[in-house]
Amino acid sequence: MTFTAKDVQALREKTGCGMMDCKKALTETDGNMDAAVDFLREKGLAQQAKKSGRIAAEGLVLAKVYGNVGVVVELNAETDFVANSDAFKELTEKVAKVIADKAPADVEALLACEENGVTVADMIQEVFLAVRENIKVRRFERYEGIVSTYVHAGGKIGVMVKFDTNADAENAVFKELSKDIAMQIAAVNPQYLNREAVPAEVIEKEKEILIGQMKEDPKMANKPEQILGKIVEGKIGKYYSENCLLEQEFVKNGDFTVEKYIESKAKEIGADVKVVSFVRFEKGEGLEKRNDNFADEVAGMIK
Repeated sequence: MTFTAKDVQALREKTGCGMMDCKKALTETDGNMDAAVDFLREKGLAQQAKKSGRIAAEGLVLAKVYGNVGVVVELNAETDFVANSDAFKELTEKVAKVIADKAPADVEALLACEENGVTVADMIQEVFLAVRENIKVRRFERYEGIVSTYVHAGGKIGVMVKFDTNADAENAVFKELSKDIAMQIAAVNPQYLNREAVPAEVIEKEKEILIGQMKEDPKMANKPEQILGKIVEGKIGKYYSENCLLEQEFVKNGDFTVEKYIESKAKEIGADVKVVSFVRFEKGEGLEKRNDNFADEVAGMIK
């Protein structure tokens, strides 16, 4: 019996399982929908689907370099107990290695990638069957070239920075510099590399907010527009210095901006050093945290 893409979609809707799992189930059962549902239940996937709506905001962020490839990836679980388990840590390492080796375009492509004949989706399923918690690959980034990574607080924050340089990546001064930049990003969380990277609409919105604030201030409301304009420009300059990496005050030495620190170290090395791009992941940022009430949970189980 054959099956179509519509059959795969129908099975997804019926079970809540992923596309690749549904396709595999239909292949294994010669397109028999009922048998495919049973197949997924036997594999524990249908049970996982029931739990897929549960909040997974704990987890780990891993940032690591493999040769000339850097990877930062976030995996989420429901509890920190599972996130701190050896099985979850090993899974995160495996997923990061697959990203480095296979260069998937997105999370869906990553789940279909194979390592030694096993898909990432199957790797996740294996750990799920052991811990019985919802596990998700939330996001990842991959850089090629001269890359530095830093992980803070055992996986709470992961940073990856790409450099354009003619320096030896193993040079001790460059290694110190690259680590310092990654730590700066972890600590201060810049939103942009430099002021040129800030979208024009962001600055316009910031100006609107500042003008609105001044009009609400009795001390400022009657000042000439020209004066208000200069004040706004000064405040925009502060916005750049707080949100753009290269203009930030260097946390290890406030006498330098990050840009000036890089220039000083580049001169010491005798090479050109530029930060090309960076990414910073913080575990669970933007996700609603699970807030269990044990008494309510027990009462719900009794009902």
